[in-house]
Amino acid sequence: MTIERRPSRLLHVGDVPVGGDSPITVQSMTTTKTADVDETLAQVYALSGAGADIVRITCNDVAAAQGLAEIVPRSPVPIIADIHFQYRLALAAVEAGVAGLRLNPGNIRKEEHIKAVAKEAAAAGIPIRVGVNAGSLDKDLLEKYGAPVPQALVDSALQEIAYLEDVGFNDIKISVKHSDVPSMVESYRLLAERIEYPLHLGVTEAGPPPAGLIKSVAGISALLLEGIGDTIRFSLTADPVEEAKAGRKLLEILGLRERKGLDLIACPSCGRAEVDVIEVVREAEQALEAEGLPIQVAVMGCVVNGPGEAREADIGIAAGRKKGHLFIKGQVVRVVKEHEMVTALVDEARRLHEEGAEARLAAADVKAADLAEEEAIELRTLQGDANKAAERRAAVADIAGE
Repeated sequence: MTIERRPSRLLHVGDVPVGGDSPITVQSMTTTKTADVDETLAQVYALSGAGADIVRITCNDVAAAQGLAEIVPRSPVPIIADIHFQYRLALAAVEAGVAGLRLNPGNIRKEEHIKAVAKEAAAAGIPIRVGVNAGSLDKDLLEKYGAPVPQALVDSALQEIAYLEDVGFNDIKISVKHSDVPSMVESYRLLAERIEYPLHLGVTEAGPPPAGLIKSVAGISALLLEGIGDTIRFSLTADPVEEAKAGRKLLEILGLRERKGLDLIACPSCGRAEVDVIEVVREAEQALEAEGLPIQVAVMGCVVNGPGEAREADIGIAAGRKKGHLFIKGQVVRVVKEHEMVTALVDEARRLHEEGAEARLAAADVKAADLAEEEAIELRTLQGDANKAAERRAAVADIAGE
C-alpha cells in the first residue's frame, strides 16, 4: 500500500527538507536547561542517535539564547528555537544561528512583533513554525468559540499566517496541537483543506507512556494514513529519546521512512509453543538491538506454523523438539540446539545484513528444511489439536446458527 501524501510546499530546516515529496521528518525537544551547553548538546546527540532529524530547544531567557549560540555550531542536527511571550528572544535566537523558529500565537500577540520576527527570519533564510496549542489559545478566540474547538485552532493559525504573509514571508510550517485526539485530528483536517504549507503533527501534552504513546500514535497515524503531515513529534512525559524512537518507529511501520533499526515480530505463544516465547523474545530483542541492524526478525514459538506465518520477515527462528529452526524468508536454513537459538539468530542476522538474502539462502543446510518438516509432523502427532481449533470452530458455527 502506498500512501498518497497531501501536496505541500517545500522548505528547509538547515539542510533537512520538510514538505513537498521529501521524507517525513522526526522531531523532539530537549528537556535540559539551554544555558547548560554541554548537557543540552549531550541530549541533542542522544536524540539524533535515536532518529530525530530536527531538535527544538527552548529559548526562554537571555542565558538560553547565549547557550544556543554555542550549541548550534556543535549540533549534529538543525536546531529550532522555541519562543514564548518575548519576541525579542526570537530575534536573539536568529542571531545565535538557529535553523528555525517556533512561535506561539497564543502568547506573542502583537502584530508588529510578529512581523519584526518574520523580517529577521527572512533575512537569515530560516523558516517559522506557527505553533498553535489548545492549552494556550488566544483569549479572544476562546471567548468567541467558548472552548479550544478545532475551528478556533485553525482560525488562530490562519491569522498568524496572514501576519507573516503581509511582509512577504512564506517559509512557514504549521501545527494545531490538541490534547484531545479527535479534536487534534479534526483540527489538522480542517487546516489541510485551507493551506498548502507543510504541517507539523503532534498530540500536545500526551502524558507518560503507555497512554501517551497510544494517544500520539492514534492521532498522528490517523492523519499520516490520510496523507496529511510532513513532520512529527511525540510529546511524552518521558525521556525525549523515547519520543524520537517512537516517531521513527511509527514512520518505519507505516512505510514512510526506510527502516533504520530492528523490527521484531513474535507470536503471542499458544498451546504448541515449545519454549518460553516471552523470554526468548526478550533475549533476542536485547541482543539484536545492540547490533543496530535495519532488519525484520521473527521469533516463533513452534516449528509447525512459525516459518510459514512469518515468511515475510527477513529472518526468524522457530522452536521445536529442543531445537531452533532458523529461517530466511520462510525457508529453513539451519537447525541449532535450543540453548543456541538466540546466539544463532544474531549471528545469522549479522551475516544476512552483510551478505544479502540470496547468498545466505545459497549457504543453507540442505537437510534443514526436511528436518524441520519431520519435526513439525511429529509435533502435530504428539500434540494433536493443541489449540483446540476444531472445538472452537464448532462453537463458533453453533453460535452463528450453522
